Amino acid sequence: MTVLRSLVLFVLAAVAEIGGAWLIWQGVREHRGAAWIGAGVVALGLYGFVATLQPDAHFGRILAAYGGVFVAGSLAWGMLVDGYRPDRYDLAGALICLAGVAVIMYAPRS
Repeated sequence: MTVLRSLVLFVLAAVAEIGGAWLIWQGVREHRGAAWIGAGVVALGLYGFVATLQPDAHFGRILAAYGGVFVAGSLAWGMLVDGYRPDRYDLAGALICLAGVAVIMYAPRS
């Protein structure tokens, strides 16, 4: 159950951070305005809170592992929201990052 909870929290954190950055991007680069930027700032703040809910107590470990989730999640966001089509190197890199997440977060420790 702890691993499942952790995975769900990583997905929620990814949606909040990547979504927040995307909203700010839309507000600034696509000239959609201050409301989009403000929504992005709120989403980025939510990301910070979601990260604190991870069962592991080590900030560095959580953020390092989240980096791999961010890489894969960013590619997925681009596919779903912006119509981006990753190539095989994008996909290979994302899988390597996710393997790193698994090692960092879920390797047995004494």
